[in-house]
Amino acid sequence: MSTLRGNALIGQSGGPTTVINQSLVGIVEEALGAEAIQGVYGAVHGIQGVLTENLIDLGKESKETLESVARTPCAALRSIRKKPTREECQRMLGIFQKHDIRYFFYIGGNDSAETAHILNELAVEEKFDVRLFHVPKTIDNDLRVTDHCPGYGSAAKFVAQALMGDNQDNRSLPGIKIDIIMGRHAGWLTAASLLARKYEDDGPHLIYVPERDFSLEEFVGDVDRVYKQHGRCLIAASEGIHGADGKPILQSKETDSHGNVQLSGSGALGDMLAAEIKAQLGSGLRVRADTLGYMQRSFAGVVSEVDAAEAREVGRTAVRVAVSGDRPHGSIVIQREGGAGDYRASFVPTELKNVARETRDLDEAYISGTNDVSPAFLDYVRPLVGSMPDPGRLSDFPIG
Repeated sequence: MSTLRGNALIGQSGGPTTVINQSLVGIVEEALGAEAIQGVYGAVHGIQGVLTENLIDLGKESKETLESVARTPCAALRSIRKKPTREECQRMLGIFQKHDIRYFFYIGGNDSAETAHILNELAVEEKFDVRLFHVPKTIDNDLRVTDHCPGYGSAAKFVAQALMGDNQDNRSLPGIKIDIIMGRHAGWLTAASLLARKYEDDGPHLIYVPERDFSLEEFVGDVDRVYKQHGRCLIAASEGIHGADGKPILQSKETDSHGNVQLSGSGALGDMLAAEIKAQLGSGLRVRADTLGYMQRSFAGVVSEVDAAEAREVGRTAVRVAVSGDRPHGSIVIQREGGAGDYRASFVPTELKNVARETRDLDEAYISGTNDVSPAFLDYVRPLVGSMPDPGRLSDFPIG
């Protein structure tokens, strides 16, 4: 395939992450050094920025500014949740032609991969030569094909440390505590709470993920059992827990253009579960609930070094594959190499259709019963999270 020359355009989409700007800067760095790419532009607010021609020149940014941005959480280009219509895709291709955009890199999750896939199909129909690449990110860790997703390691680190601190709080002032964690269809992020356990009686004592049907009756029974055993109970639950009918335990009527329903943003799910515990086990119990919310994906300072490095590399790889001419479109996936104590990763392209739209569940091998996560999950997640605090305890030597 002959070398395609022109400008590159970058957009960011969907829920941001702590390391999404590492991918942005990785793309900019590699594109500025590519002979086939003349200018490197950014679309403010993703495809909405393309449609309104709200474009900026990233090639004019200093290296110092780019490195500072790379270390900053959330989308520097600003984000969007929007599924384009066919007419909007045609308009976008016209804008690409107007600005000689021959390379488009869209950083996002499976909905963003679907957008790139739709654009690519139309570009083929229109016979417009443009390289369309999806650059993965999502704290949900639910993209297919890849071993894990940029953004997940840092969010998992935050969840694990938050639950580690909450466990100490719950031990200091015993009671029943519920933490609602992001995860619409997949329990990868909630499963990371397992890292909070060090001692035998550490929480979270109960972990609920969307891959298992959730029963309120069984839930209250689980809490009662743990509370009688330990005199306290810490619970980690995915926002997407659902009944046997597949319907979320609680949801709002608000949806985005991709049809995603708002789940735990209001804190209502945690409040409902807390109220159910009190109603069934006694109004005098000390029951509290928190929804970790957007902090999971944007907490400054809690960053996995592995996650940051891999996020930068998927951006660089996307540019190298695009300009090589080996394929006109695709996404980048991470392949795990080595064992638990010898973690390494490689970065390879895959077709857009392999990543678009569908999600990947938490592996069955990592789920234990209906309310826990298997220790086997620790070998998977530890290399992605990196160093963790090491909590200590007093020996409680009695006075003789």
